[in-house]
Amino acid sequence: MNDFLRAAERDGAPEWYGRLRVRTDVPGPAEWLTRSGPGHGDFGTVAGVAAPGFAAYARVLHPASLDGRPVRWSQVAAAYGRTVGPGTKWHRLIGAERFYHNGSDPGLPGVWDEHPEEGPTPPLVADALVPVLARHTGTAERCWFGLWNGYGRRDFDGVPTFPTPGRDEVLLGGALADVVSPVSLDEFAPLPDLWWPQDRAWCVGGDVDLVSTYVGGSPELIADLLADPRLETRLALPEDTPY
Repeated sequence: MNDFLRAAERDGAPEWYGRLRVRTDVPGPAEWLTRSGPGHGDFGTVAGVAAPGFAAYARVLHPASLDGRPVRWSQVAAAYGRTVGPGTKWHRLIGAERFYHNGSDPGLPGVWDEHPEEGPTPPLVADALVPVLARHTGTAERCWFGLWNGYGRRDFDGVPTFPTPGRDEVLLGGALADVVSPVSLDEFAPLPDLWWPQDRAWCVGGDVDLVSTYVGGSPELIADLLADPRLETRLALPEDTPY
């Protein structure tokens, strides 16, 4: 157990979420996310999802799938004779209503048969994000995470939370590489909505209602994300509307 997790244990945190320690010292490390004032990210904006104040932002698209294999939005768009822009919404890309998930949709034969995963970052995307993010922080072993307490796959009654625009989050602590560890205990366990390192070099944000993950950070980080072949990424602006 590293020094960071020993410190968490001394704080009397009640349990683990995968290999991430549930923290009770809130807002503590999350206080910078809870401050209000000029420039604070509003609900319904990219900055409200991934934290305000970064030099650049990126939108990482959650893939659709065909027979269990990931399918890029650009492949789907090409099949419909459309293109994917920075603000493209999935439902518009496929010509569906906003709340498409309330009905049945067989997809497009030979192209896709499952919608992109709605919610926080899917493990497949997280696996690709982690090594890129690790190169752009000096504290990859000391990271913080926020998990919306409304997912319902774990009982967090009595665990203190910190507020973000529109959500109340449980605070978790651990190494960046352990962000995917909850699925080792429950394959349907949602990953944290928020991730940030101790040095605050970047912030990753997702939400229960989104099919994209947003990242705020340096221009160099965003350029690396855009160039990574494992990710389908577009530039974003802090005032963009992700919903």
